Amino acid sequence: MTATSVTASETQDAGVAGAEGRRAPLILRNRTFGAVWLGQVLTQAAVRMFQVGVSWWLVAYAVRDARGLASGLFMAACTLPAVVLAPVVAATVGRFAHRSVLRTGAAVAGAVAGALAVCAQGEHLPLVAVYAAALALATCQAFFDPCLTTSVPELVDDVDIETATGFELSTQSLAGLGGALLGALIVDRAGVAGLAAGCAVAYLGAAVLIAGVRFRAAAAAGTPSTTEPAGTTEEAAPQRRPLRRILGELPYVRAILLCFTAANLFTTAVFVVIPLYTRSVLAGGGGTVALLEASLGTGALVGAFTGARVPGRPTVAGAYCLGLMALALALPGLVADRPVIAGCLGVAGWCAGAVSVRFVALFQRLVPTADKPGFFAVMQAVLGASLPVASLVFGLAGDFLSPRTLCLAQGVGLLPAACALALLGGPRTSAGKR
Repeated sequence: MTATSVTASETQDAGVAGAEGRRAPLILRNRTFGAVWLGQVLTQAAVRMFQVGVSWWLVAYAVRDARGLASGLFMAACTLPAVVLAPVVAATVGRFAHRSVLRTGAAVAGAVAGALAVCAQGEHLPLVAVYAAALALATCQAFFDPCLTTSVPELVDDVDIETATGFELSTQSLAGLGGALLGALIVDRAGVAGLAAGCAVAYLGAAVLIAGVRFRAAAAAGTPSTTEPAGTTEEAAPQRRPLRRILGELPYVRAILLCFTAANLFTTAVFVVIPLYTRSVLAGGGGTVALLEASLGTGALVGAFTGARVPGRPTVAGAYCLGLMALALALPGLVADRPVIAGCLGVAGWCAGAVSVRFVALFQRLVPTADKPGFFAVMQAVLGASLPVASLVFGLAGDFLSPRTLCLAQGVGLLPAACALALLGGPRTSAGKR
């Protein structure tokens, strides 16, 4: 992806804002970034709605025995492409016009969701069709997300990087909130057919938004420039190093990623635990799933916008956030009260959102520009490597252990990662210069 051209009206608006001593929100000042950000909101809202809705459908309607395993396999299918396809994603994002990658990914996902909606009209929907659709949608998202993350410094000036990062990461929070409010409820009322149709509309809407804007050339990141013609490849960039060398030459960044990979083994299990907890402990329905997912998504949304204000060195602030998240995830194992659980998930979501903003902004500044396409694909793969494992392990365990026990396991498992993160030094002592 490349940055937006500056139109005359935008320049005039910026001058007026400066004269008034105030700046308009970034998504209004930078219309191309706003359009692409909204496109990401739609795509991630769709994929999260699909994940939440199908997870609930498997647990409540489709599977009688081994509900935990079925849900865990589904979530593994939703996370596996980002790990397996990391080298392909890095090569694609580095070679082709980012606008084309984003537009194509959204359009293909819309077609897949539409096909599933048609398939689900019959009396019996094969599980294999649902799992295949999950793999296809996750594959499209595996290209979309790192492509957008790579392009943030090209879309905005350096002074706006943290703000843009907050908007971008808030997309996941908004998506979680949208999926929480709609996914399980749509399944209760319209089944998988209605769920897939809604996802198709969101994906195709994102494709239209992205197709309607133009981006700057990559060489013009952070400065005014001409726009790139639609469908062209990026301008020649500095030679990119092999993927294995990117993290090898950034030991500080590598250590942080390893800490969060270990943490993800326990934090991401919440998406498997929530439907199991709702059915087995709370004896609730789609509305309860919506409440719990909404609490998690709302907390993450607030964290995405307030994370930059958390004081302290990133590793220290991150360690405190992981410790607080451990407590929040473990408490539902001790207190089975719906308002308490919703509050705990809100706190856990805030911690996740705040940590993401601090560390992605840090990586934007520490990683050389030429390495960013490869790095963010590797980052997604490294962090995502724990997701299929966590889904399978906690899903299978859910068929033998109480969801309350799984909550306690999540909290205890986070503590070593929090301690390891707290012991890391600063980038000057381990990673070298920016």
